[in-house]
Amino acid sequence: MKIVNFQICGRFQLVLTFDDGVSGMVDLSDYAGVGVFKEWLKPGFFEQVKVSEFGALEWPHEIDLCPDALYMRVCNKLPDEVFPNLENKLAYA
Repeated sequence: MKIVNFQICGRFQLVLTFDDGVSGMVDLSDYAGVGVFKEWLKPGFFEQVKVSEFGALEWPHEIDLCPDALYMRVCNKLPDEVFPNLENKLAYA
């Protein structure tokens, strides 16, 4: 899964579009102010978001978010619903 586009639509809220056509809003306010995401509280920092060459969201200072995790948030799905073969692969690891 890769993010191909985004739009900022509120404080710590983005509409994301993925390479499979899925699109939806994600609210990241629960991250704001926690750990490395303290940077988001600085005026204008959150708005510096961009899509990396790997389809992840990234900010300055090497802050990024995994597109798979964001996809699950947008779709409101669990990992085994998005990656049905994951359990089988882990069993053989």
